[in-house]
Amino acid sequence: MFSTVNSFFRLEAASGILLIFAALFAVVLANSPLSHYYDLLLDTPVEVRVGALQIAKPLLLWINDGLMAVFFFIVGLELKREVCEGELASMQAIALPAFGALGGMIVPAGIYILMNTQDPVALQGWAIPTATDIAFALAILTLLGKRVPLALKTFLVSLAIFDDIGAIIIIAVFYTSNISALSLIVGATCLAALALLNRMNVYSLTPYLLVGLIMWVAVLKSGVHATLAGVLLALFIPLARDPQRDRSPLKDLERDLHGVVAFVILPLFAFFNSGLNVTDVGTEQLLHPATIGVALGLFIGKQLGVFTFAWLAVKVGLARLPGSVNWRHIYGVALLCGIGFTMSLFIGSLAFEGRGDNLLFDERLGIIAASTLSAVCGYLWLNRALGKPV
Repeated sequence: MFSTVNSFFRLEAASGILLIFAALFAVVLANSPLSHYYDLLLDTPVEVRVGALQIAKPLLLWINDGLMAVFFFIVGLELKREVCEGELASMQAIALPAFGALGGMIVPAGIYILMNTQDPVALQGWAIPTATDIAFALAILTLLGKRVPLALKTFLVSLAIFDDIGAIIIIAVFYTSNISALSLIVGATCLAALALLNRMNVYSLTPYLLVGLIMWVAVLKSGVHATLAGVLLALFIPLARDPQRDRSPLKDLERDLHGVVAFVILPLFAFFNSGLNVTDVGTEQLLHPATIGVALGLFIGKQLGVFTFAWLAVKVGLARLPGSVNWRHIYGVALLCGIGFTMSLFIGSLAFEGRGDNLLFDERLGIIAASTLSAVCGYLWLNRALGKPV
């Protein structure tokens, strides 16, 4: 039994498979006699109070604002490592995925906006189809086995990193409200303290994490989305080796958190955000402009934007195609980029959170439909493009 479980968690596709099961379980609960208890779980009030400082949110928002900050923290760690010494360390290496990611944000957003120009409320969700779920996409790619060239997997991972950078910028600029100047000052002070710790070559993680926790609370109270605190904290974690231990604090932290994020945080997020009650779905919900805009943006816009921008970058000499990869492979990855799922659900929750309409339901319907279609089509296309297993 334990050996079977251990073997599963060693699989490269394990995190993506767990995400799928968490999402399916949420849908089953939401459409069963237990749906009332599922809703009660989402709305369970959780409060933390220290003197006059109080944070009171339903459990759903603790997942979305708290645990997802840890997800963005590990994204920031990965980004810093890749830029400093990894696949993103040279301009030649980053050009192809960077242009692909840019197209994968611009075209889907354009499609969504065209579908919802007459509805200012629905327009708030324009960024939903710009995101890619790297865990799901990599899980599908891994199912194809050793036929997948390493350069193709690197292209997908690098593209996803740029995609996450775009999501971070979008959240910071477009999904903040009710700015608190005092909280921002506290957050800026924390940033200065983190910079000082880094400048003084402090390698112990404890002071960074303590200051980071204070910064998370400040950013949460400021009106800027709290997940950005995770990214900012990551940028100050030392990458250089600690002379005392001959180990990199950043790489240690990235390794230690990877399993927690992949096998706990993202499945929890999927479970808490995927519970669609589809028993009363009708034509109005299916054909809602928000639903159609998200679905077309992810399935059509992503593949069109990623492939076209990557092709143009190569044609004008700004990027080059890796030797072991051809344009059929790139198109297959572009299809997989239409799997928005967790990141699209997250941006959707920011876009329509607290509104008294049913748009949140509509966008989730479009996300799940388009992500499923992109996964199936991407797998079938790449299975044919990569040829028979050796």
